Amino acid sequence: MPIVTYILRDGERREIGVPAGTSVMEAAIRNNVRGIDAECGGCLSCATCHVYVDASSTAELPSPDESELELLEGVAAERRPESRLSCQLVMTPAMSGLVVQIVQKQG
Repeated sequence: MPIVTYILRDGERREIGVPAGTSVMEAAIRNNVRGIDAECGGCLSCATCHVYVDASSTAELPSPDESELELLEGVAAERRPESRLSCQLVMTPAMSGLVVQIVQKQG
């Protein structure tokens, strides 16, 4: 099972096994990871699942599509080059080792 490490707002790290086909957002909600609000439930309409992909991550990620890039324009926290919407990061075995940092403000 692929592993995702969530870096919480206080710096604590939580490693979670995430079944392939499950989004980073869904896994956070199911495992009570605080800071990913996911107000729209993952249907790519709110950007409250914004995370930063940590530079230490070696996971192979798909590029963001046009819709994700558009929503990232309006995120509440600072948008950075490593910004992604966790609802759009659907786990595959190649993504094991993904490290995401939860942003300080979602909405």
